[in-house]
Amino acid sequence: MKAIDIIHAEHRALGAVVQALRFVLDSIRAGSAKPDFVLLDALIEYITEVPDKLHHPKEDEVLFVAMRRALPECEELIQKLEHDHEQGTLATLQLRAALKSYQAQAATGLDAFDAAATRYIDSTWKHISLEERELLPLAVRKLSPQDWAGIDAAFEANKDPWSGPTGEFRALFTRIVSMVPAPYGLGPALN
Repeated sequence: MKAIDIIHAEHRALGAVVQALRFVLDSIRAGSAKPDFVLLDALIEYITEVPDKLHHPKEDEVLFVAMRRALPECEELIQKLEHDHEQGTLATLQLRAALKSYQAQAATGLDAFDAAATRYIDSTWKHISLEERELLPLAVRKLSPQDWAGIDAAFEANKDPWSGPTGEFRALFTRIVSMVPAPYGLGPALN
């Protein structure tokens, strides 16, 4: 079940990015950091590129298809998760637009950006939690070794959000980690 390990790793990476986003926004609100639009843009780029274009399609096109075929009783759960994926794509578009407005409006745009980011962060944690608590344990218990062989092969072919097809996700994640202030990243600690 290599696909399960891949999903867990991708969830951890996304969790680290959304946690960093929350930390950066909290620091701006508290006045301990100035807006770093390059960092905010990089965080949103990761959110847009990795989950929306790499992680969710694998779940939708491989794992969910196998689960629907083998476990028709999980249809409602799968529909909920697919809906979350669609809403997540819309949320990242709204988040990117809110960042542009924030950057153009300076301090007056913080509230709208923070609200969009908070909605995204909250929905992302709920979604990851639902997959980790309900979907993945069900898949582990109920799918056959033959199901897993096909799922694992598909996930192995497109498994690593850290390196991506040409290494761009590793470079992006590394850039984010180097910019996010300590203790969440390697950037300078905030005063």
